[in-house]
Amino acid sequence: MLRFWSIKVLRTVLTLWFVVTFTFVVLRTSGDPMMALLSPDALPDEIEQFRRQWGLDQPLFVQYLRYVGQMFTGNFGESLRTHQPVIEIILDRLPATLLLGLLSFALAAIIGIPAGVVAAVRRGGAVDRLLMALAVFGFAVPNFFLGICLILLFSLMLQVLPSSGTGTFWHLIMPVLTLGTATAGTLARFTRSAMLEQLEKPYMRAAMAKGVPAWKRIYLHAFPNAAIPIVTVIGLNLGQLIAGSIVVETVFAWPGIGRLLVSAVSSRDLAVVQGLVLVIAFTMVMANLIVDLVYGLLDPRIRGGAR
Repeated sequence: MLRFWSIKVLRTVLTLWFVVTFTFVVLRTSGDPMMALLSPDALPDEIEQFRRQWGLDQPLFVQYLRYVGQMFTGNFGESLRTHQPVIEIILDRLPATLLLGLLSFALAAIIGIPAGVVAAVRRGGAVDRLLMALAVFGFAVPNFFLGICLILLFSLMLQVLPSSGTGTFWHLIMPVLTLGTATAGTLARFTRSAMLEQLEKPYMRAAMAKGVPAWKRIYLHAFPNAAIPIVTVIGLNLGQLIAGSIVVETVFAWPGIGRLLVSAVSSRDLAVVQGLVLVIAFTMVMANLIVDLVYGLLDPRIRGGAR
């Protein structure tokens, strides 16, 4: 078991290192950020002075070593625009994104997983077709389109919900619905497929022959064995809590990480973009690591595969 965990942790560290390196190189080779920060009328001497001030006049390898060294001390640099530490900017916006993402995922799990189980049990019936049609709709409709439709309906026509911003429970309803709809559809479809596979297994027929009640066969026999593919989808969607909120936060003017990333990219604020990409990568990689560890707990054969 220790070897299994060690391999997964090592892969996580290597993945994060690759993300940091790739992001650093791409951002610095895609253009001079000083041209976005300074006015077009800036003199060459002024541009060069700012480049020296931010260390952008150094060779790329020297900049990389300095950035990685600062990261190990918890220093992710300063914003080129506001001169604030990047870590403070991110921590200021992160709670709003986590609140939106976790509530959206909780709503999706509460709706999607039971819907998938019911659809599998009612396979081929009207309930199954209705639930899967709703799941496909939720999965297929773009976030920005659904968000705009909700704003038109509940803010402009009915005037019962605020269209943007934060501060109250009512501000959360439409962003949570928009972000959670696609996840609920995905969970419902994968749960149905996983449950159908287990319901056809011989041990389920044996349990039926023994007179085990239907609810026990479904929730105590089939569902635990269908957990691995469901855990996979849960892990992937948990990892996308931050990355998936970019469009929704922009539509609803939600003051989170997503809007911050959009503004940082448009202004070529290198330090902020690097910090945000690292945070997004960290959430994705950690979610995958947790899923791998849960795999090992659910199925001992997976732990044996590491050996």
